Amino acid sequence: MSAVRPVIFAGAAVAALWAASVCAQSADYAAQVEQARAERVTKLKQADGYLTLIASGWLEPGDNTVGAAADNRFQVPGAAEHLGVLHLNDDGSVDLRTAGGVSVTVDSKPVTHASMLTQGAHGERKPTRAYLGAERYLYVVESGKQRGLRVKDNAAPLRTDFPGIPYFPIDPSWKIEAQWQAFTTPHTLRIANVVGTETDESVPGQAVFERNGQRYTLTPMEEDGRLFFVFSDRTAGKLTYGGARFLYADKAKDGKVMLDFNLAENPPCAITPHVVCPLAPPENRLRLEVNAGEKKFQGAGH
Repeated sequence: MSAVRPVIFAGAAVAALWAASVCAQSADYAAQVEQARAERVTKLKQADGYLTLIASGWLEPGDNTVGAAADNRFQVPGAAEHLGVLHLNDDGSVDLRTAGGVSVTVDSKPVTHASMLTQGAHGERKPTRAYLGAERYLYVVESGKQRGLRVKDNAAPLRTDFPGIPYFPIDPSWKIEAQWQAFTTPHTLRIANVVGTETDESVPGQAVFERNGQRYTLTPMEEDGRLFFVFSDRTAGKLTYGGARFLYADKAKDGKVMLDFNLAENPPCAITPHVVCPLAPPENRLRLEVNAGEKKFQGAGH
């Protein structure tokens, strides 16, 4: 027995060291996820972010009245009762004309008329801002042939009193190394958004992974040098936002892509009704429950 006992003790010591190492790695990983989540919230709460949106709507051809009063086409909290009109021209350009001696501030100058440039079809410029005060301003966006009003207020309660985001518990098993299958010929993914318009987006390949013995694929777009997945799963509409969740990943290396579903996040339209977001395409509707990442936001009011 004396010869066997040291071997048993040594085996137990190795097992204990291994368990301690696993626990330490798990704790380090959890800390990394918590840090990433905190950084996301900090970014969300930055000035001029989408938490500051307080009004929105799509313009109709001709005059669209704007102001705080209920009889305006667009009600803007904190604006003059009848601020004026946004006029949508046949060529898609938009002009702002104020009424009743009211002025707005554009490029640091008080004006009663302004051409409202949008962000452009590809986001190539900054839209014109018409300030209604120090913190509040309106601008115009374009989506295809549509033109829309957006109003931001850096003192908006959603920004100043942000309630936080609910999460699934951090689970390291949802950090999955996927196989990367690059497309050798051009491929596109049709992306619909919440207002019904569609675009065809070029995609570089697909990520293939396994979960509980089943094979799944996700097809990403590219955004700012990273892979961008718009996906949904069987928690959608129940535990998570029904339209989609977003997941970002570094580009493939050595034929592998790391999918960390603990970092799956709500799209902007899950947090505020004033944003247009893409819906998960059929190719990215996973037939499994992804119990990881952000849950359905509870403070959106929509």
